[in-house]
Amino acid sequence: MAETRAANSPTAKEQPTQLAVVTAKVVMVVAVSLSLYQLYTAGITALTALIQRSIHLGAILTLTFLLRPAFKKIRKDRINFWVVLDWLLIAAAVYCTAYIGLNLTDIFERQGDWLPQDLVVSIVGTLLVLEACRRVIGYIMTGICITGMLYAMYGPYVPELIIHKGYSIERIATTLWLTTEGIFGLPIGVASTFVFVFVLFGAFLEVTGGGSFFIDLAYALTGRFSGGPAKTSVVASGFMGSVSGSAVGNVVATGSFTIPMMKKVGYRPHVAGAIEAAASTGGQLMPPIMGAGAFLMAEFTNTSYLTIIKVALVPAIMYYVTVLFFVHFEARKHGLLGQPKENLPRIGRVIREGLHFIIPVAILIYVLVSNYSPMMAGFVAVVSTLVASLAANAVKWAVQGSGRATAVSFVSSESRLIVQALEQGAKNAVMVSVACAAAGIIVGMVTLTGMGLKFSSLVLELSFGIKALAILLIGAASLVLGMGLPVTASYIVLATLAGPALLDMGVPLLVSHMIVFWYSQDANVTPPVSLASFAGAGVAGANPMQTAFTSWKLAKGLYIIPIIMAYRPLLGMGKGYAMLHWQVGLTMLITTMGLVAFAAAIERYLFRKTTWVETIVLWLAAAALFWPAYWADTVGAALFAGIIVMQKLVTPAAGEDRDSHPTG
Repeated sequence: MAETRAANSPTAKEQPTQLAVVTAKVVMVVAVSLSLYQLYTAGITALTALIQRSIHLGAILTLTFLLRPAFKKIRKDRINFWVVLDWLLIAAAVYCTAYIGLNLTDIFERQGDWLPQDLVVSIVGTLLVLEACRRVIGYIMTGICITGMLYAMYGPYVPELIIHKGYSIERIATTLWLTTEGIFGLPIGVASTFVFVFVLFGAFLEVTGGGSFFIDLAYALTGRFSGGPAKTSVVASGFMGSVSGSAVGNVVATGSFTIPMMKKVGYRPHVAGAIEAAASTGGQLMPPIMGAGAFLMAEFTNTSYLTIIKVALVPAIMYYVTVLFFVHFEARKHGLLGQPKENLPRIGRVIREGLHFIIPVAILIYVLVSNYSPMMAGFVAVVSTLVASLAANAVKWAVQGSGRATAVSFVSSESRLIVQALEQGAKNAVMVSVACAAAGIIVGMVTLTGMGLKFSSLVLELSFGIKALAILLIGAASLVLGMGLPVTASYIVLATLAGPALLDMGVPLLVSHMIVFWYSQDANVTPPVSLASFAGAGVAGANPMQTAFTSWKLAKGLYIIPIIMAYRPLLGMGKGYAMLHWQVGLTMLITTMGLVAFAAAIERYLFRKTTWVETIVLWLAAAALFWPAYWADTVGAALFAGIIVMQKLVTPAAGEDRDSHPTG
């Protein structure tokens, strides 16, 4: 009886609730503070890289341990061993990140001459990031990070091709935690600047109703078409990326609108984020800006900038055609078909009710086109969205409301919305920031061991003079380099190391540089470090690694088209730089057919779901169309045409794969 009374006592009932309330309040305070801090550093005062990133990571780790349990079945609404451990981890995270800011000058002065406390803080901080990665991302990426550290430690005992002298635990830990070459390197730098600000922009849109406006607008415009919003996303990202020149910046800018649109019509979150990442990566390949690559290429090859733009246009368009077909097949395969007109929102009413949200979008586009940094553009977008929403709501209140009580309730309501947006933005950024912090471990180990440059040199030795093999190996080298270098730097290194080898194999100068430039983009959408995919996952609220693997599939044109450049006159040049226009046009047609067949084979869908026999034939057709011989093109075109006829006229026999959705 006494036990029953104890179990039913107020203390026993209230304890879990009280803990949950306290935790929720702490989460709100940390999240809102982080969002305000990010806005301050984005639009008012920039901080030193290590300070900026350490404060950001400290808050992100705190939110991670508050929101994510150590294991799925552990309850966080009552006091137990694991909850106590989480608070200890939070204390450790705050100390390890604050240690950098409090001792920054001393850390700079004693580089390499570390104190015992430097080593302890570095080891604990690295372990905290690994634990956060395990909770948020999963065991795969955590395992890759650990493998990278073990490779750095046991370098003398690995195979001779990738051998190095090996590094001590002190060197590895301090490099990862007390420099900008590891955890606080490029990936977390991206996450702690404009990625966070644009995720916050998306949160403000969602809370103030702007997200619903743009979703309804896109739905009204494209809802009748299969996968319409996703196709709109691909085209819009191409246009915006061609101007901005930043894949990650483009993901967070346009993804704030396009990803929610795609999710609403039925795309899974990781697919929506991957589509945006693949489309935004292509923006750096699309003239006229192409990041800094076009200007560098003009200097390296002694070619006019106009020529670079002209030869880059055709393959860039083909890349986007490939992504569009992947999107189309995904939509048809999962039954994401167009809706009847009567089921769609009326465009006039949508625009009338949400016209004030067009203002921040127009301002955002103007700021981006005016060559301001993406971080400043995100800051302006957040502020303009808030001002536009407050102004519109104030007008409604003035028309509908009356009296002091109504004014107080209006201010209270708007304040709650602002706090909600600030909190939600920080929560949404946890996944992408943890992924980028973990990616920094991989980056640090690649840089420390010299694996990037070593890999580039190995490529040339292992290709045996075969162009296709050399190009594929260059792609692999660019992926490794892309883990530790920005796209522009990766292009410069690859052009220096691998460009001469392609020239020796008979590839024209401009073609070899275009190949290298294309492959320098692949780290944006290729696991394990794919910053554009991680940014897309952050906006979509999806698993970063799942998003990365999906974007890797969608961006297959990024890997295939450069090989075509080496063997065919896709850029309008070959031996002697003199090729007939009809040959270029024919190459475009044949390669595009091959890419469509390739996409259909991967998705196992054309006009309906393909049978295994049809899938195999599609693979053969794609291979034949990519093969640099006209007889192979004829065979490939015939096979592809045959599959089209079968898909249109033949119904699979009983027991074979059937399409579960209509084709019309």
